[in-house]
Amino acid sequence: MDNKPSLFQIWWLAIRPRTLPAAASGVVMGSALAWHDGSFQFGTAFAALLVALLLQIGSNVANDVFDFERGADTSERQGPVRVTQAGLLTPSQVKRGMVIIFGLAAICGLYLASLRGWIVILIGAAAIISAAAYTGGPFPLGYYGLGDVFVFIFFGLAAVAGTYYVQVGAVSIAAWWMSVPVGLIITAILVVNNLRDLENDRKAGKHTLAVMFGEKATKIEYVLCVGIAYLILSVLVFSQIVPVAGLLAWLSLPIAVKTLRTVLTQKGRSLNAALAGTGQVALVYSVLFWVGLVIS
Repeated sequence: MDNKPSLFQIWWLAIRPRTLPAAASGVVMGSALAWHDGSFQFGTAFAALLVALLLQIGSNVANDVFDFERGADTSERQGPVRVTQAGLLTPSQVKRGMVIIFGLAAICGLYLASLRGWIVILIGAAAIISAAAYTGGPFPLGYYGLGDVFVFIFFGLAAVAGTYYVQVGAVSIAAWWMSVPVGLIITAILVVNNLRDLENDRKAGKHTLAVMFGEKATKIEYVLCVGIAYLILSVLVFSQIVPVAGLLAWLSLPIAVKTLRTVLTQKGRSLNAALAGTGQVALVYSVLFWVGLVIS
């Protein structure tokens, strides 16, 4: 019996759907704040969501092929199956898919640019280049300890403030500040990924922050990312930058605590659950924040 997965199943593995809730969280947060300010636009928000999801998928696919070509993905890999390393797709097939995915993201971005102008094109182009350059190109960001910074910028600041901007036409103080907790939680996903792959990355010469500073420091980084994401919300409420009802996001804390225990006590493949869990925290945090604004 042939147990080889279908083409659809192979590409489903390649896009890594468990990472997508995190990509959506910035759009949810930006839309929540736009709704609170009376400027929510469903069509614009949906286009921003498509861009965010396609950028995440494109980044996943790019990492799949470029990590393989750089020797970072081997049979010792602890994470989910990578289709290039597993021989399910050739590098050229994966690269063609990557170009199509980023092309679709660009098309959606052009629609948003038609609403808000050239700055949207600039941000979108930078996001696509950074997503591909995380593991590809002459200076792969993830191989020089810069992945955390760029994830925070594009999946936090750009996602939340950008989503707000394309709906409202300006960026409020609240939108800027609420991009920080979202960016920190999504950065924490990368921290878990790098913690899990620490030894393989070290062998491959991939100098993530985890490789440079070690296991203990990486766990501290995770705690700080998640902890500050919750604490800063209290500060913003106290400062009257966001409504007190936004504290409903704290109801996502049990998920965060459960995931934190996994990060602090587990190693290797067991950390894959923490990856999915942190992505859930990011989305639930943003959704509950929006719910808080609605019921207030």
